[in-house]
Amino acid sequence: MHTQQEKDDFLGLITANRGIIIKVCNSYCYNKSDREDLAQEIIYQLWRSNHRYDRDYRFSTWMYRVALNVAISHYRAGKKKDLLLPLMDTHLEIQDHLFDHPDPGDRSSLLHRKIRELKELDKALILLYFEEKSYKEIAEILGITETNVSTRISRIKEKLKESLTNTPTKK
Repeated sequence: MHTQQEKDDFLGLITANRGIIIKVCNSYCYNKSDREDLAQEIIYQLWRSNHRYDRDYRFSTWMYRVALNVAISHYRAGKKKDLLLPLMDTHLEIQDHLFDHPDPGDRSSLLHRKIRELKELDKALILLYFEEKSYKEIAEILGITETNVSTRISRIKEKLKESLTNTPTKK
């Protein structure tokens, strides 16, 4: 980016789409400090690779792709442990104390725990699915085919359903 206007435009896009960063960070990080570190790394990578953004695609699609790649790389590098996936917009700003002693009998906590056990790509797929992205959009973000998206999401849902059905909860 060369001009101040280009910098301002980029920062405006980041601000307008900051919810993507929040959701991805909440999906891959357990505590506030890790979420902040990951958010900073995502923004840095977006800034660094802005020249590669193809204006034929929506900025949010490209931003999801970069954010998920950074999050998955952090996870694979072993830098970040204890994963969480928000299921609704109301979970965007999750307080750390909610993670301290989750109720193991709560169905939502159980679902979160089962999602944390998924592989990185499956976790990204289910995050985007919960965000109500189309299979086409998910395919563009993750760089896989729509057929692969459909098949994998179906398998993930079945796996989660089976896992939840076979796990007793407290009454």
